[in-house]
Amino acid sequence: MRITRYTDYTLRVLIYLAADHGRQTTIAEIADAFSISKSHLMKVVHQLNLLGYIKTTRGKNGGLSLERSPADINLGVLFRQTETDLGLVECFGEGNECRITPVCRLKNILADAQQAFIETLDQYSLADLVYSGHKPQLLRLLDIA
Repeated sequence: MRITRYTDYTLRVLIYLAADHGRQTTIAEIADAFSISKSHLMKVVHQLNLLGYIKTTRGKNGGLSLERSPADINLGVLFRQTETDLGLVECFGEGNECRITPVCRLKNILADAQQAFIETLDQYSLADLVYSGHKPQLLRLLDIA
């Protein structure tokens, strides 16, 4: 299973905002910190705003900040909201043309594995990512004063 770049960037935005909690941040600052495209982040930020994870303020003193406490942002829920295609193999979706589907057990095994993966994510919050005892190193690596 592979997490899309979109979900990866979503997590990075939230990690940055949680690490720099309480201060307005810009898309440019986050893009620079992770060396990623501002245009990609604009799409991510837009969805995070629509989902209520962040608030955005336009204008001279504008920026982004968390709308929720990091402890209230569940990674499993976030994953389900950002990953649009959880079909690991052809038989997970419509248009399945695999000949062995009627007797194959792979679909059920992969579905169980995927469920276990998501259930593991359900046990963690954004706070677990940021406040795990490594926050000083995280701030340094992201060049957050």
